Amino acid sequence: MTGAVPVSFTADDYEARMERAARQAADAGLAGLLVAPGPDLVWLTGYTPTAVTERLTLLVLAAGRDPVLVVPTLEAPDAEHAPGARALTLRDWTDGKDPYAATAALLDADGRFGISDNAWAMHLLGLQKALPGTSYASLTEALPMLRAVKDAAELELLAAAGAAADAAFEEIRQVTFAGRRETDVAADLAALLRRFGHSQVDFTIVASGPNGANPHHEIGDRVIERGDMVVLDFGGLKDGYGSDTSRTVHVGEPTEEERRVHDLVREAQEAGFRAVRPGAACQDVDRAARAVIAGAGYGEYFIHRTGHGIGVTTHEPPYMIEGEEQPLVPGMCFSVEPGVYLPGRFGVRIEDIVTVTGDGGRRLNNTAREMVIVD
Repeated sequence: MTGAVPVSFTADDYEARMERAARQAADAGLAGLLVAPGPDLVWLTGYTPTAVTERLTLLVLAAGRDPVLVVPTLEAPDAEHAPGARALTLRDWTDGKDPYAATAALLDADGRFGISDNAWAMHLLGLQKALPGTSYASLTEALPMLRAVKDAAELELLAAAGAAADAAFEEIRQVTFAGRRETDVAADLAALLRRFGHSQVDFTIVASGPNGANPHHEIGDRVIERGDMVVLDFGGLKDGYGSDTSRTVHVGEPTEEERRVHDLVREAQEAGFRAVRPGAACQDVDRAARAVIAGAGYGEYFIHRTGHGIGVTTHEPPYMIEGEEQPLVPGMCFSVEPGVYLPGRFGVRIEDIVTVTGDGGRRLNNTAREMVIVD
């Protein structure tokens, strides 16, 4: 997570987010929220410590109380300049003092708190030792939809990130694939994402030929050959918000089977997209895409969920998967990315980021979904 914070958000925006988070925590039966450095802290306050170390930094939120950010004294000057600092109280602690005792004074001694998934174990254990009557639940478990519904400014930033990823694809499809290593094409993709405004590149999957049958293939030195199907999956952060898109290209002319499988995945992706509407369950998107692939006899080769949420991170709730009954709400953003993976042969994945609108869905990626032939 970088420290970049979109300039479109004000202290009032961060104050409203903190108030909403505290209210949702109370509605969930929690005494409050404890937010460590990471995406939740950035989203709530706009603050990212210069370095995340063993020194405790923790935002304490509780309904009816002013937000408090506990920080090491040496980092307090930076925290004071965070975009959301005006809406909270800073409480600093110096080396040699007990940060858990300072934090314990802000907490109910027997309360149950939501805590960031990425909080360090040493900090959680320190709080439990200071307040043995407290208990904790991860934020993903306690408030999975905390960041799920985006406001208009967030949607604008996600759309811009998606457009930047699209621009990168339009450029990469023009480069030579045959005779080059996967790592070479991945480096091209990373450079293009940065050229089009990404401050952080999270992944550039280039999975050629049989490597395409591994959805999370780690790029290697395999030389791409004519006749290869190549799965491209790439994204990162632009102005603090994520992009993530996949397209599958072919080096030279494909076989009839390769075209058929690609068309099948494209049809499944379209079915998943058309299932997006307010009130539908997340699992409905998965079911719609999966039914197309299963109906064609390839169900056992679709081996992952259909989608994941995106925002200030490239993977977050909600998840488009069987069993997730969370209703879709306007403003939610997530991927729709079915795939077929034939072991030892090739794979196909097509992915767009989609946002829920008042009456359906809107794609934030708009490059060609038909098979693209590359050199």
